[in-house]
Amino acid sequence: AARVAEPFLTFRDGWVAYYNQPVFLAGMGLAFLYMTVLGFDCITTGYAYTQGLCLLMGASAVTGILGTVAFTWLRRKCGLVRTGLISGIAQLACLVLCAISVFMPGSPLDLTVSPFADISARLFESEPLPTIASPEFKSETVFATGMPNLLNGSTTPANSDPEMNPEPVPLISVSLLFAGVIAARVGLWSFDLTVTQLLQENVAESERGIINGVQNSMNYLLDLLHFIMVILAPNPEAFGLLVLISVSFVAMGHIMYFRFAQKSLGKQLFVCCTPDPKAVSDSSPPGNTSTV
Repeated sequence: AARVAEPFLTFRDGWVAYYNQPVFLAGMGLAFLYMTVLGFDCITTGYAYTQGLCLLMGASAVTGILGTVAFTWLRRKCGLVRTGLISGIAQLACLVLCAISVFMPGSPLDLTVSPFADISARLFESEPLPTIASPEFKSETVFATGMPNLLNGSTTPANSDPEMNPEPVPLISVSLLFAGVIAARVGLWSFDLTVTQLLQENVAESERGIINGVQNSMNYLLDLLHFIMVILAPNPEAFGLLVLISVSFVAMGHIMYFRFAQKSLGKQLFVCCTPDPKAVSDSSPPGNTSTV
């Protein structure tokens, strides 16, 4: 019985140690940033392909490097805790563009289409694959449909059907979306480095492995939830709702970090003149865990 209960006791002790850390809110804020579709993963890349864009993703690497440079400069000027606050504000300001893009012309958002209408059919039923016509049949069809135009002397193409030649879709929405995602990576990378550094500096060495393990598990859990969210609503018409949900989770993560920064620096939080001497106030020393 002791062997069976040992993993659960380890799980409980790890979470108790993580919860009692002074950087608990900062770590949770970082984990909430993983619950988003506003990153250059396979989901956003697939949406970009559906909208006809694939060249903007190269800019994300450049902005990520800029975020690393901004982190080192801000930490030297304002301190580690304030760097996370400034990075969070910068990321949220850029993600406002993504929220606005949902309601701009060219957005595929359609609230009349329920993203959960055919969820049972998608998950539990299978549809037969469409049949493909043979090349001989295709050539005969094209020749037959184009023959009247040739006989009448018309130069109108045979595929003048509006469904074959759709009207161009405005790129305002998707441009704002990717502009916000690319610009937000500066604040994202800087915030990620800030929280990682806080975990390294303010966790006792004897507990550092446990705390980092719990932090990684939280990151992966929220990342898994965002994939489940996309599975439940995979249509492009529902992507706007996923964007709004993602912005909400990012905002909640930064609110938790703001609470951590306020508890750490107090009234000195908005005095960005000299770096703070300590990341966490002396009232909450690192490694302050309680026994259960």
